Amino acid sequence: MTTTDEPAQGPHDPGPERPLRVIVADDQAAVREPLAAVLDMTEDIDVVAAAADGAEVLAAVAAGPVDVVLMDLRMPVMDGVEATRRLTEEHPGTAVVVLTTFADDDSILAALSAGARGYLTKNAGRQDIVRAIRAAAAGQSVLDQEVQNRLLATVRTRPPAAASPLPPDLTRREREVLTLIGRGLPNRAIAENLFISEATVKTHINNLFAKADIKDRAEAVRRAITAGLA
Repeated sequence: MTTTDEPAQGPHDPGPERPLRVIVADDQAAVREPLAAVLDMTEDIDVVAAAADGAEVLAAVAAGPVDVVLMDLRMPVMDGVEATRRLTEEHPGTAVVVLTTFADDDSILAALSAGARGYLTKNAGRQDIVRAIRAAAAGQSVLDQEVQNRLLATVRTRPPAAASPLPPDLTRREREVLTLIGRGLPNRAIAENLFISEATVKTHINNLFAKADIKDRAEAVRRAITAGLA
């Protein structure tokens, strides 16, 4: 359901000694509390706080290091987009994964532009959420497949923005991987198309992102399209 495909360096390197420190943010107690309880039962996750709005998230992160915030978007006092923006600026070591019922273009683009490392809808299952938390803590971008499809459609229908040309030192394989990212394929499908492993796909993505100064998958889609690869 989700795709994970960004450079391996992450906000925190929690290592094997301790679990990931996670905050669950949602203004509905009926969602927030059960989700926090379920995640806290996961061996490598420690839910250190549950927040009802963005202001509570910022206060909790300021009180101690946090690896990942699972962030709802529509919350009182301070919404998830503004909280994500503030976290990106003030606590760059904390990754944000959006978990929301909203999958419209404006919400997706606003959250990703604010610095969210991932975006899931509340149709995501527990395993998808856990996988997204782990990936975000490792510096990988995680997009729900529905979200990725909408993002790709949005990029394709909007007028192309000016973008830096692709660097000439991209290898043939790196350009192939970027082409398939631009077509909306997740890592597993890219691996199947190119007859290589998912680990090798991630290595190529790391390399091409570094060479082309690409920050995340959304930008990779845009660059592939503007370069005529997708």
